[in-house]
Amino acid sequence: MVPLLVVLLLALLLFGAGFALKALWWIAVIVLAVWLIGFIVRPTVGGRRGRWYRW
Repeated sequence: MVPLLVVLLLALLLFGAGFALKALWWIAVIVLAVWLIGFIVRPTVGGRRGRWYRW
């Protein structure tokens, strides 16, 4: 009984880790797309290209 519970717990942990990593990959792709769009479409400040971020 205990080995079965250990195997089920391990499978649940690996499934959760796989799902989290896949979600993080999608978030990274979205952030990269937003960054590229912001880099291409930057405002013009004083006749030259300005920064699109505020910090």
